[in-house]
Amino acid sequence: MKELDGFKRIEKYDESSMLELIESFPEQCQDAKCIGDGFELPQGFKRSYKNIICTGLGGSAIGADIVRSYISADARIPVSVNRNYTLPNFVAEDTLAIVSSYSGNTEETLSAYREAVSRNSSVIVITSGGKLEKAAKKDNLPCLIIPEGFPPRCALGYSFFPLLTVLAKIGIIKDQAGSIDDAMRNLRKLRDSGIGYKIPFKNNLAKKTAAEIFGKFPVIYASQDRIDAVVTRWRGQLAENSKTLSSGHLFPEMNHNEIVGWENPKKVLKDCVAIILRDVDDHPRISMRMDVTRNLLRKGKAKVLEISSSGRGLLARIFSLIYIGDYVSFYLAILNGIDPTPVNKITYLKKEMAKI
Repeated sequence: MKELDGFKRIEKYDESSMLELIESFPEQCQDAKCIGDGFELPQGFKRSYKNIICTGLGGSAIGADIVRSYISADARIPVSVNRNYTLPNFVAEDTLAIVSSYSGNTEETLSAYREAVSRNSSVIVITSGGKLEKAAKKDNLPCLIIPEGFPPRCALGYSFFPLLTVLAKIGIIKDQAGSIDDAMRNLRKLRDSGIGYKIPFKNNLAKKTAAEIFGKFPVIYASQDRIDAVVTRWRGQLAENSKTLSSGHLFPEMNHNEIVGWENPKKVLKDCVAIILRDVDDHPRISMRMDVTRNLLRKGKAKVLEISSSGRGLLARIFSLIYIGDYVSFYLAILNGIDPTPVNKITYLKKEMAKI
């Protein structure tokens, strides 16, 4: 796929400069860390909670999803992510509610915000402005302001790192400064020597992966432990950047149902590619299941790609898989001959909903 080397084809289709946003992601993460470090919590927020709920949609929710997954083994209380107009019944006065909307105008999130306030939950808002910022100021609630002007999915650093830092400040998890610095170093290394656009196709994992799934239907698999949110991110990026439909499932549950589905419809399966995302700390039995599943799928003539995380710490490894997926979605968009940035169907849907 020589068209992914050099800049002519990229420049032709990347009219809105998505590549620049992806390339600068490590620097965005550094800025996001500084924003989180500078955020001062009201004293009343340093108290005990029974649970934490993060509510948001799309690019504003994925950061919370990754936080939930990353801290799942260490958090002292349950952490959940809500993607709806309403909140679960357990949300009450002893709940910490993180309300995240990049634009500040997401109607589902505004509705959930009002519910959280009405139930007297402790609320922290993360937004770049809009109606949500105005509501938080009116209600005298802490509002963490992040930079505006990004497509929400490209502001992952701003939706993730300040939230992680805030939870550490409250005492839900231990200080994350060392892990965050490690993750940023790993992202820069990965960009500059492995997956950035200047790295030639023959040495570029992301370009090769995009070429393998070009014109195909990707099915993404990973472990339930710690990597589950990465599957969600991959699917979202393939949909929004590449305008490509994909599917995904998690081990071990996948082995109790979906594995049998790789038999029919045969015409469709010819165009499917399984992508298994792997981590060095996958449960040993999960790792064995991945091996057996890979062999079963290949025996059935299915194409199977395996992508392993890189880095020392867990946070670095999670974000290595996320960053690879972001680049894959960009390169696939270029192969598809489309501008990765516009999401016309989402824009149209929002306009139609606004009429009602």
